[in-house]
Amino acid sequence: MKKKTLIVMTSLVMLVLNVYSEITLPGILDDRMVLQQKTEVKLWGDARPGSEVKIKPSWTDKIYAVKCRPDGKWDCNVSTPEAGGPYRISFSDGTERVLENVFVGEVWFCSGQSNMEMPMRGFDRQPVENANNVIAKAKTSVPIRMYTTDSEDGRWVRQFSKQPQTDCKGKWLDHTPENVANISAVAYFFAQYIQETLDVPVGIIVSSWGGSKVEAWMSKEALEPFEEISLSHLSNDGEIRNPTSTPCVLYNAKIAPLTNFAIKGFLWYQGESNRDNADQYGELMPAFVRDLRKKWNVGEFPFYYVQIAPFNYEGPDGVSSARLQEVQLRHMKAIPNAGMVTTLDIGHPVFIHPMNKKTVGERLACWALGNTYHRKGFGYKPAVYKSMEVAEGKAYIDFDNAPRGLCPMWTQLQGFEIAGEDRIFYPAKAEIETKTTRLAVSHEKVPNPVAVRYAYKNYAEASIFGIDGIPVAPFRTDNW
Repeated sequence: MKKKTLIVMTSLVMLVLNVYSEITLPGILDDRMVLQQKTEVKLWGDARPGSEVKIKPSWTDKIYAVKCRPDGKWDCNVSTPEAGGPYRISFSDGTERVLENVFVGEVWFCSGQSNMEMPMRGFDRQPVENANNVIAKAKTSVPIRMYTTDSEDGRWVRQFSKQPQTDCKGKWLDHTPENVANISAVAYFFAQYIQETLDVPVGIIVSSWGGSKVEAWMSKEALEPFEEISLSHLSNDGEIRNPTSTPCVLYNAKIAPLTNFAIKGFLWYQGESNRDNADQYGELMPAFVRDLRKKWNVGEFPFYYVQIAPFNYEGPDGVSSARLQEVQLRHMKAIPNAGMVTTLDIGHPVFIHPMNKKTVGERLACWALGNTYHRKGFGYKPAVYKSMEVAEGKAYIDFDNAPRGLCPMWTQLQGFEIAGEDRIFYPAKAEIETKTTRLAVSHEKVPNPVAVRYAYKNYAEASIFGIDGIPVAPFRTDNW
């Protein structure tokens, strides 16, 4: 009897040891993933303490070896080749774990609130323009792979935490109609454009949540300098009732677990939920980006973001979104290696989720192609207000990022207002003069112009563009 008991106990011990010795990897390291090309990527996980973990990628003859620490953790930097695949990666500490169908290419992190979250299939009663045709044509031979922390088979997965996590729920998806339907439309159109242009595999990591404030996406370290923002909830036993507006809890659950994974750059579409406090947002965003770059520890990676689109909000003539758009415009200078997409031409007065997500994704892609991948011959920067000069009762406006001028010519432009010293604004006559080729703004009741505004309202429609078709960013020359 004792001998039988000993045999059973020995078998149980061996079973436990075998299970414990199996290499485990975080969810982001899985079949179908895309690794950033031509760099050092970090691979990490858990194994038997003290064991040696051997890593063998199929793109090289080199075998990487790393000793597992006493806490069972290990990590190793691995060199990646030029874009290609599919490859396999073998991990072994005596028990082998293999990842299949791994590509090497370009990897972009995509985050924000509902306009980033909005899937290709659309929200209920809110479609994405022409998405059905795009979804239907998706095929696995196209090397686009998608990792999402947001949804599983079309069902939302909500994750938040008071403390930074080391792993999260998520999955790499093949390029099939079912998977494309459930991925962020903005992120997908970006990936599609980049993949077709560069002809390399592209991976997008999507981590978003509708209605979220930027504070929820920021780490404790990033927010500590802002004394007006309470972080007491991070150290008490209280329940998190509204994760989308609670500082740090989305960062902890949906960004922190992914900061070891090498990326090329970051895409951001958010701001609607912070429009009631635009001045604070102006300070938070640069701190947010600085902290992201510090956490990834790969330098000032590209950060491309979307200026919020026109919408009625508290009324079409209100200016809460105009104030936020103004702050977002300033971030182009406040945040190094950043670029902003204008969306003045795709807004809708009553739909806060514009249907035209393709234009947004492609404008983000053009920023990446021009500013990160150094391709030339096309426009990607919006024309932005530079200066105003008054002459003969007219205000002449000059712009940056408009080397070949603006358009349309021979057309009276809408959305402009002008004021004199009394600060009373009038709907203005605005046109690109044939003789001077400059934008001239005037009104008969304002003989001595002092200030000009363009599209400085919650809802306005674009009337002036660069010749590349990118709308001029909303602006005002005053600070009243």
